[in-house]
Amino acid sequence: MKTLLAVMLLTLLPLSVRAEAPVVNTPYTAPKVVYDIFLDHPAKLGAALYWIRSLILPLSDPPYEYKPETIKVVLHGTELVAVAKKNEAKYQEEVVRMRYYAELGIEFKVCALALQDYGYRPADMQDFVQVVPSAMVELVHWQNQGYALLTPQVLEKRFSLEEIR
Repeated sequence: MKTLLAVMLLTLLPLSVRAEAPVVNTPYTAPKVVYDIFLDHPAKLGAALYWIRSLILPLSDPPYEYKPETIKVVLHGTELVAVAKKNEAKYQEEVVRMRYYAELGIEFKVCALALQDYGYRPADMQDFVQVVPSAMVELVHWQNQGYALLTPQVLEKRFSLEEIR
């Protein structure tokens, strides 16, 4: 009987001691980040832009209130077709979001080598985009300046949130 009582108490004890997870305000400093965006389908650009949102949204609110002026985004995959002026209507939502981020101070850079591969010229690009000689050289440059490298991974969703919650 004593053993059964002890087992019951040990089983119930963790339930009564458990509290909710603490919220921690880590003492972040202003981020220096370069995003390496190289996607296999331009339709994934919207999801990749959420990586930027996930960085700037928490840092723009108190207690941090940072401006995203030290964030660079390098595009050099299929997503660069979304910043071609002729495709603006097709990728309107993504272009509006990128233009908004650019107005906040985020720099969008497109690889000149990739532009050539796609048959584009700098004049074909949106006005908020800067054309750089090479995505690889640009990424290395900013990392040498102390910028952290973030590479968005956009995976295919197999389940809705409701199914896995």
